[in-house]
Amino acid sequence: MADRAEVVFVDGVRTPFGRAGEKGMYWNTRADDLVVKAMIGLLERNPSVPGERIDEVAIAATTQTGDQGLTLGRTAALLSGLPKSVPGFAIDRMCAGAMTAVTTLGAGIGFGAYDLAIAGGVEHMGRHPMGSGVDPNPRFLSERLVSEDALNMGATAERIHDRFPTYTKERSDRFALRSQQKVAAAYAAEKIQPDLVSVAVRSDTGWGLATRDEAPRPETTMEGLASLKTPFRPHGRVTAGNASGLNDGASACLLASGKAAKDLGLTVKMKMVSFAFAGVEPEVMGLGPVPSTEKALRKAGLSITDIGLFELNEAFAVQVISFLDHFGIDDEDPRVNEYGGAIAIGHPLASSGVRLMNQLARQFSEHPEVRYGLTAMCIGLGQGGTVIWENPNFNRKASKR
Repeated sequence: MADRAEVVFVDGVRTPFGRAGEKGMYWNTRADDLVVKAMIGLLERNPSVPGERIDEVAIAATTQTGDQGLTLGRTAALLSGLPKSVPGFAIDRMCAGAMTAVTTLGAGIGFGAYDLAIAGGVEHMGRHPMGSGVDPNPRFLSERLVSEDALNMGATAERIHDRFPTYTKERSDRFALRSQQKVAAAYAAEKIQPDLVSVAVRSDTGWGLATRDEAPRPETTMEGLASLKTPFRPHGRVTAGNASGLNDGASACLLASGKAAKDLGLTVKMKMVSFAFAGVEPEVMGLGPVPSTEKALRKAGLSITDIGLFELNEAFAVQVISFLDHFGIDDEDPRVNEYGGAIAIGHPLASSGVRLMNQLARQFSEHPEVRYGLTAMCIGLGQGGTVIWENPNFNRKASKR
């Protein structure tokens, strides 16, 4: 058996993320059309990639029904104009859907089964709210396998506050404020826009074009955050301001073997080093990225001190704080979420993994002194996922500076 092939991240795009619900910009847009738009944008940006050379398409969604069902990878491949010879499948790992699409296809490339593949995700939380249509097995409660509110993500975040008294509401609010400020600064510096694919949208007033994320609130203040209600518990600490919102959006990325990328003259943005998923108690699902990161580091033969950039999904501020605290990283460490995160941008569940990768890839291009970075996220029902990446722009001389 030959050594595993090098797995590279060639390019990634996403739609702007919208607010879920009737007032959101994608209320009249189909979920499958969102991910198809992302895929078409990805293919248009990489014209040297022949469609017939794509070996697999994996598209994730958490609620796979209606316009977000029907074996999304295959239907999206057909709708995006790829040849009928290109296969595809759907995937689900709740919040880490797109991340799992990337790791699954990356593993296939490493094994030698694929040379080129498209991975992505979509979530239209306006049309398909999380948990809609599900029928949990009664054994979960009758045998006390999980608590009754383990599927209530806000309640799981409150429990992390309970466990760690130093994770105060003010600390979460301050982290949330910084996220809003960093996203505003990243937009002002044109860091986010290059990887967005515009989407035509229809509303009561006519047609328009979605060109930027709908959720950011750059006017956010600590006073405003302090005044918000705590919907998950009276006198709680989790609010709409220090958590990600309900959102609609899609993402897609192109993965390749190192050899295929070289043969086609493709620029490599990142190299996959390792990945890992891990389970934790569903009642504190936000702690999941801690064991998944320890596992991924172990597989890579690295330590946390080797990581120069972090893209952590901000499902809840307290969830990111728990990760940083565990690894001895300051809440305001400049290596963490340089362009801000999901508290401001939004978190359309299964599409967020590739957003993290897009942002890390762009940061890699600006930080030749950094050799390794990671993308990590918590996952509903008590899991965490982590992917460690290597920067192809790494320059030892820059790192010594």
